[in-house]
Amino acid sequence: MRLNYVETGSADSPVVLLGSSLGASHAMWAPQVDVLAERYRVIAFDHRGHGESEVPDGPYTIDDLGGDVVELLDALEVEQASYVGISLGGSVGLWLAINAPDRIHRLVAICPPTNTAENPQPWTERAAQVRADGTQSITEATLGRWFRPEFTEIADIRKMLEDCPDEGYAAACEALSTMNLLPGLAGITAPVLLITTDGDASVPPETVVPLASQIPGAHLEIIENAAHLVSYSHPDLVNPLLLTHLS
Repeated sequence: MRLNYVETGSADSPVVLLGSSLGASHAMWAPQVDVLAERYRVIAFDHRGHGESEVPDGPYTIDDLGGDVVELLDALEVEQASYVGISLGGSVGLWLAINAPDRIHRLVAICPPTNTAENPQPWTERAAQVRADGTQSITEATLGRWFRPEFTEIADIRKMLEDCPDEGYAAACEALSTMNLLPGLAGITAPVLLITTDGDASVPPETVVPLASQIPGAHLEIIENAAHLVSYSHPDLVNPLLLTHLS
C-alpha cells in the first residue's frame, strides 16, 4: 500500500509521524508542522483511501491502517518514530503502540476512539450514506462536531472533507465499525499523552478519560472550550503539549 506523505524538517532529526482524522488529509496538520519541524523530521501522511494515498476497495480494518504505517516506516528505513494522531489517526497510533511497540518511541493520541465496535451501526450507516451520496452529504454534520460555532476558519477543512474519496471514507468507517483496542491498552510500553476536550461530540471525553488508567503511565490533558478537531482550532494549547511530551 502506497501512502502519500509530506516530509518537513531535517533528515537527521528524530522522526515524528502525524496521522489525521477520518475524512482529512495530512494538510490538517498545517498548524503543527512548522513548529515540530524546528526539532523533528516530520512525516505527515494520508491514511489509505484519503488525500492522495491509494484508494483500495473496502472494507478496511484497523489492522490495515496500522500495517500501512509500519510499511511506510520500512520504506523510509525508519526503525523507530514518535507518533501524533487525532481521531482515527489516534486510534492508529494506539494500534501501533500495541502491535508494533518497537517502532513507536512516544505517542500522542488526541480524541482517539478505542471501542467503536461496541456500537457499529452509526459507522456502517455512514459508510452506506457516503457510498450513496458522497462525502458532501456528511460535511455539515461533521464540521458541526469538529468545531465550536465560534470557530469559523473552516474553509480549508470543508474542502478537505468534500475532496475525500467516497470509497476511502466509507471503507474507513467500516474499519471503525469493527475496532476494539481496549484489550491491548495495558500492554503499551511507549510513553503516552492523551488529549481530549470538554466539548467533543465525536469522541466524548468520558470515553477518553478512563484510558489514562488503562494505559501504564499515560498522561491526560483535557482542553476546555474546544471540540473534536482541537489540534486545528487550538494549536496555541496543543502545540506546547506536543513539544513537551515528544522531547
